[in-house]
This record gives sequence, structure tokens and C-alpha cells, in this order.
Amino acid sequence: MLNTGPAKLLLTMLVVCTLPSPYAPTSAVPQPRVANQPAVLIIGAGISGLGAAHKLHAHGFQNVRVLEATGRTGGRIRSQRYGKGFIEIGAQWIHGPSPGNPVFRLASEYSLLEPECLTKENQEGAYGHPSIISVPYSSSGKRISPEVVGNISELFSSFLEQARNVTNGDCDQNESIGRFVQRQTAQKMREWDSVTAGTALALLSSLLKSECSNSGTHSMDYVALCSFGEYTVLPGLDCTFPRGFESLINQIKSPLPNNTILLNKVVETVHWNGSYQGNDSRTFPVMVACEDGDTFVADHVIVTVPLGFLKERSSSFFSPSLSPEKVQSIQQMGFGTVNKILLEFKTPFWEPETEVMLLVWDGESPLINPPINLTQDWVKKLAGFVVLQRPEQVGHVLCGFIAGEESAFMETLTDEEVLSNMTAVLRQFTGDPNLSPPIRILRSRWHSEPYTRGSYSYVAVGNSGKNVDILAQPLPNDRKADKPLQVLFAGEATHRNFYSTTHGALLSGWREAERLISRYPPNGSEV
Repeated sequence: MLNTGPAKLLLTMLVVCTLPSPYAPTSAVPQPRVANQPAVLIIGAGISGLGAAHKLHAHGFQNVRVLEATGRTGGRIRSQRYGKGFIEIGAQWIHGPSPGNPVFRLASEYSLLEPECLTKENQEGAYGHPSIISVPYSSSGKRISPEVVGNISELFSSFLEQARNVTNGDCDQNESIGRFVQRQTAQKMREWDSVTAGTALALLSSLLKSECSNSGTHSMDYVALCSFGEYTVLPGLDCTFPRGFESLINQIKSPLPNNTILLNKVVETVHWNGSYQGNDSRTFPVMVACEDGDTFVADHVIVTVPLGFLKERSSSFFSPSLSPEKVQSIQQMGFGTVNKILLEFKTPFWEPETEVMLLVWDGESPLINPPINLTQDWVKKLAGFVVLQRPEQVGHVLCGFIAGEESAFMETLTDEEVLSNMTAVLRQFTGDPNLSPPIRILRSRWHSEPYTRGSYSYVAVGNSGKNVDILAQPLPNDRKADKPLQVLFAGEATHRNFYSTTHGALLSGWREAERLISRYPPNGSEV
């Protein structure tokens, strides 16, 4: 899942979904060639773009190229060798590893998962992560009762469950998840005494921070209440890739001819609705101009770049410009930054069974939004750490998640500054002023990535899932146009029910490939 937030370690959500049959994985064995070979360009070599290329190739499309701005494939899936294993800089888990998840199905087909992930019990069990052992620390250096944490976590889960059941017809479009949780909390407070209330409010504040990472937002006040239930959670206990998430990327791209993917090809402008001369005397409706001066002509272009990039560059990226409706959707949709801070220790200071360290800042409350001094307070957005699996391969590593403005600010600091801050936080929460500092730090910087500009999307207040659909509409959108389906759009932000996820990104790439496949039947003409 592109969404790498730790909230799914703490919450269980109950929504069942099945995958539409048109999105079933395609065989790697090429199908009969289409008679009139169209030229197809795909911008972006993430799982969406590669998924589209793979499907087109498997259906006999021979003239397909993928243009990737960076020097690597995978996009926001990025596995880095670490010790004897891998650490995920981007997407970490398969969320909902069950038959309805195409990422899970492909990973199973390619034998990339551990046996326990493939069991029927794992696929049909609870939603989210397996039962975990969470050790909650407070900023006063004391541990909080696991029973109290369990009760408040269940309460918070019930708040989100209620939010998912709110329907658009009964909802104010300006309502947010944050304000909804505030109202529910204020009502529940009437049952608490002063001591219980203090701990409960601080815990709820920490869980909201986790949900910010889960939703890819600075604040849950930014996330629309009315559309919250449209995000679909698949069944199954989340699992990881022993050989890194990129092992799936490598399998998806392996059948493609060697010249299909061009790295370090930064696209400057997509010129569409034109007439451009090709080398074979044909004319094409689309020409893609790259920053290095190279140009490519095509019948169709599938744009899979992240929403953060479109927010920054859409005005100059397309010529003619996008419609006001599509531009408005791009600008109004939510897209935030979530980063990881990975800390390796020579020896673990946590108990062997610990899987999550929850950080609870005393005195905080979801009912209060005090002004934040980023320089001093950025670390307070850190909700906790996940203890990474396979210590025999990667060492003793804690993975912290941080979202929003604080996450972007963290990117401006040096490794030494971040390590010093993390050491101070851990000493404060464990109550051990002599706790040994980490021996190594590694972190992501997704906001600073020029072709990403953040992590993943969400439906922002004042908007709805319709904005997702508008972004996904191909150009021209007039079906009577002489040259329809010139520019198609894919990527996690274009999937109405699975936005923010790797399976949503993959499905969107398959969706746009299917649009083209349906127009070019084998040994037939374009329809």
C-alpha cells in the first residue's frame, strides 16, 4: 500500500469488497497482435504505469514505451538493501491480502510472499494488521496500562466506523473527520472523571496522529467526512515482501522488451489534440516533449504521475490546458506527505515481544488545536514506532511515521539533527536519560522529491469522490471528437475506492489499459 501509516496497526475496519472481473490479472503470455498497432506512451514507471504496460504487452500491443523521470522504476514503491535484507522507503504492506487485492494475487502468483500470508485464515481473518503487542509510553516517562489503551483504541475505532457509515445525503460537505471525532469525544467525556479524561484525551490525540499518517494528511480536519466511507478496506491480515516490495515491480516489468522503459526522461509538456508527423509518414494526435529535447509522438498517452506533481505542474504540463473542471479537481483534492524515520540500534532497549511503541504526549487533546512551533514541536507529530520484522537480516530497527507539515519540515533538517531529536524523544518517553542513541538513521523525503511532492491522496473537505472520477476522465472527454482517448489518467489518486494504495494504483493502470484494449480487438480495426 502506498499508504504506509501505522494506524492500521491499531485499528480494525470491517468492509468487504470483491474485485470487478475486468481487472483480473492478465497472463504474461502475449495475446494475438492487434492489427493496427497504435503508439502508446506511458508517463511514469510506478506500479500504475508498469501495470498498464504489462497488460498492453500481454494483449499484443507492440508499440508501447514508458517514460520515467528518475533513474529507477517503482515510483513510491522503493525497497533499499539494508544489512542482509530490505527496508521499505515507500510502500510497506499489502493492505488486505486476499483474493480481491490484485497486488496480493500477483505476489502470490510470483511466489513473493511467506507461507503464512497465503493461508486461508490470513486472507479471511480480521482487517488490518495481525494482533500486535503495543507498548504505550507517555511523555512523562511512564507506561500506560495496556487495558486503557485497548479501550480507547476500540473507542476510536468506533468513531471511525460511525464516520464511515455517514452517507452523503445526510452530510454537510464542509464536515471533516477531525470535527466528527471532536464531537464524539466531547460527548463521551461526560462519562469520564478528570484522571481518566486526561489519559483518554492524550491517547485519542495520538491515535488521530496515526490516522493522519494513514490518510496522508496534515490534519484530520482536512479529510472529508461525507466521502470517508467510499474508501474500501479489503479483508486479510496485512503482510510484507521478504525480498522487498520492489520484487513485485521487477516481476511486473520482466516480460517487457528491453527498450520499453526509458529512464531519466523528464517530460516537459504533453501536446495533445494536434497533428504531429511520425517517422513512418503517419500523423499522430499527441506529441510528448522532454526536457532533454527529445520528442515522442503517440496515438495515446497514459499519464500516471502523482497528484502532488500535477498540483505543481499541471498548468504547464498539458497543451492545450486541462479543462477548468479537471484543474479544479486537481487543486482541491487532498495530497499530503508521510515520511518514515528508521532508527537502528546496536541492541534493542524494548522487550522481544514488542511490535509497536505508541507515544502519548501528556496534556494533548483532540479538542484543542494549539499553535505549533515547527522548530520546537515537529517531533510531537510522531505517534510511535513500528519494530521492523526480520531483525536477523536488517538489525534492530524502529520505524517511525510522521505526517503533514511537520513531516515536510523534518526533511529540511540534517540527519544529525533528526537523530539528536529522536534520541531525546526516546529518552524522555522511556524515562532513561542514558539510553544509547541509534547507530544509524535512514529516512524518506517524499515532499522534496521533485516528481512526487508528497506521498498519497485523500478526499479533502468540500470535495467528494466525484473529483477522483473527474481526474480519471480521459481527454478529449467529448465522445464525438474526431480523436478520442488521446490522454488517459491513472495512478492511486484516480481510483475512487482504493485511492492511496498500491492496489488502487495497479487497478487504475489496468483500467486505462483496458480502455485501449477494448478499442483494438485482435486482428481487427480500432472501434
